[in-house]
Amino acid sequence: MSYQVRGLEPALFEQFFDLDDAALAGRGMRRVRADQPVGYPCRISLEDASVGEELLLLPFAHQDAATPFRASGPIFVRRGQPAAARVVNELPVCLTLRPLSVRAYDRADEMVDAEVIDGREATPLIERYLARADVAYLHVHFARRGCFACRIDRA
Repeated sequence: MSYQVRGLEPALFEQFFDLDDAALAGRGMRRVRADQPVGYPCRISLEDASVGEELLLLPFAHQDAATPFRASGPIFVRRGQPAAARVVNELPVCLTLRPLSVRAYDRADEMVDAEVIDGREATPLIERYLARADVAYLHVHFARRGCFACRIDRA
């Protein structure tokens, strides 16, 4: 089963990078600098930020459907990302470095299945979920902190 991993569109976040710290705080956001090579996964590029790189930590409504599964949570985004990542039939490295929660949703945005798995072993699970007729798309979360990582669709 072919699949596509998608990052978030940079246009959703560009305007926030020019805000000062007080304005960011008023929106529940914060400017941070990566202080380690793994630990700040950008949801636009689906790459970990380099040490010293600027990111925003902000709330994001990743499941905005009018269902009991509506959800939002914190994400990191890096400044200056030209386009959302689009990766076909493989997982971005930042997903393989962490335990993942893979959540399967139907066309009505209801969760129909979920599993926690080592990121290095997630591809067969992703393919199995997307082969099911009742699954429309997947959301992947970083299992330790529960933060939204990305969406996966059939390619």
